[in-house]
Amino acid sequence: MIRFDDVVRAAMGVAAMLVFASPAAAEPAKKPTRAQTVAAQAAAAPATKQTTAHKRTVADKKPHHLVLQVNTNEPAMMNLALNNATNVAQYYKDLGEKVSIEVVTFGPGLHMLREDTSPVKARIEVLALSTPEISFKACGNTRENMRKAEGKDIPVISQAQVVKSGVVRVMELQEQGWSYVKP
Repeated sequence: MIRFDDVVRAAMGVAAMLVFASPAAAEPAKKPTRAQTVAAQAAAAPATKQTTAHKRTVADKKPHHLVLQVNTNEPAMMNLALNNATNVAQYYKDLGEKVSIEVVTFGPGLHMLREDTSPVKARIEVLALSTPEISFKACGNTRENMRKAEGKDIPVISQAQVVKSGVVRVMELQEQGWSYVKP
C-alpha cells in the first residue's frame, strides 16, 4: 500500500524540478538542424587522419596527374609552382594514392630550369631526390631561341628533360586527361 508521506515526497520532488528547471527544459524539444546533426556525428566518430569524404576504396584509387606551367621569370611564381607540386605530392602520399606531377617551363619561365640563371636550382635538386613524383620539362624551342639571342649554349639543370615544345607538351598532357594549373 502507498503511504501518504511517500506521495508527499514524490510530489515535492516534482514541484522542485518544475521550480528549478530552466525555461528551455519546459519547451517542447525541437528537431536538430542538419548542421547540428553533422556536428554531433563528427564529434561522436573516432578521430582519424582522413575524413570520410577523403576515404576511398581500393577501386576508387586511380592515379592522379597534374601539369604545372611556368612561363614567367619570376622567382615568386617559380617557388609557388614548387610549393603547389610539393603540396599535391604530399596530399596524395598521405592518402596512399599515386600522383604524377610535371612542371613544364617555356618562354621566360625556362630560367627556372637553366643551370646558369635558375633562382630555384638548389630547391629543385633537393625536391628531385626527395619527391620522385615530380618531374621537370624544359621547352626546346625556347632554349634554341635563347641560344640564338645570347650567342651561347643554354645549359639546363640535370633534373630537367628537354622537350621539343613546352606548349605542345602541356596540350598533350591535357589531352591525356592531366589536370592543368598555372600558378
